[in-house]
Amino acid sequence: MGAMSARPNPEAAAQQAENNAPHRAGFACFVGRPNAGKSTLTNALVGQKVAITSNRPQTTRHTVRGIVHRPDAQLILVDTPGLHKPRTLLGERLNDVVRTTWAEVDVIGFCLPADQKLGPGDKYIIKELAGIKKTPKIAIITKSDLVESKQLAEQLLAVSRLGEELGFEWAEIIPVSAVKDDQVGLLADLIAPLLPESPPLYPEGDLTDEPEMVMVAELIREAALEGVRDELPHSIAVVVEEMLPREDRPADKPLLDIHANVYIERPSQKGIIIGPKGKRLKDVGTKSRKHIEALLGTPVFLDLHVKVAKDWQRDPKQLRKLGF
Repeated sequence: MGAMSARPNPEAAAQQAENNAPHRAGFACFVGRPNAGKSTLTNALVGQKVAITSNRPQTTRHTVRGIVHRPDAQLILVDTPGLHKPRTLLGERLNDVVRTTWAEVDVIGFCLPADQKLGPGDKYIIKELAGIKKTPKIAIITKSDLVESKQLAEQLLAVSRLGEELGFEWAEIIPVSAVKDDQVGLLADLIAPLLPESPPLYPEGDLTDEPEMVMVAELIREAALEGVRDELPHSIAVVVEEMLPREDRPADKPLLDIHANVYIERPSQKGIIIGPKGKRLKDVGTKSRKHIEALLGTPVFLDLHVKVAKDWQRDPKQLRKLGF
């Protein structure tokens, strides 16, 4: 499978102008169980780190959109949280968000890792997808670089059969490797014609329309989860209280002050996040600051505080306050 890059090429642009084909634009979302490679694929298509990659379920809490700009089409990727059997109020709310998003997008890409058997979690999602009649669905076999071609072929066949059993046909079935940038461009080529005719919906430079504060909060949350995922998988929420340019700075040396709170559910978790002599929290700050500076393109002073918000995952008032 030849590697194709997702960069727009000038010849394609010329060809497009010549054929005078209508420009298309629309929304797609990738679904699949946790760790199916959805965020990594989003990043590979957009060419920049936008969605939060994590091997833990429920880390992408916000609809982060990555935007793929092409001469012939604009593809806006909506990252829905994973669909799962809800155990908490937060879980139920997330599932509602998922179903509404699926009904509103133009294309759904179902991601299945090449190196894992089709499991009950996948079947649960595909069954839900079968219920959404109008939207075209593409089956994407991710991580194709991890298996031999025979295993890949079996996976393609298995997913095709499952569609048939549930009475629908995949618009396309395609193996990709986001890590090796293999067939990522081809995936964009297959999605583009399924989008409605429309002028671009976002200006050329945009990679995501997620408000910067939310993306900054996600980067801090990702850094805070690193190394403590087993102890605090979901009990961390981050709220950026303010982002202000530091006054009295020369124009060529700006500094952005960011004040953020890391919320946990119980006082006993405070020590885990802060670490001995505050070392962990300092590491979280250093690590996320690098990513934030890369995202915003400006030097940042990051002020982090850890606070307890009791059982926030089960409390509607807290959920609202924390942006859910």
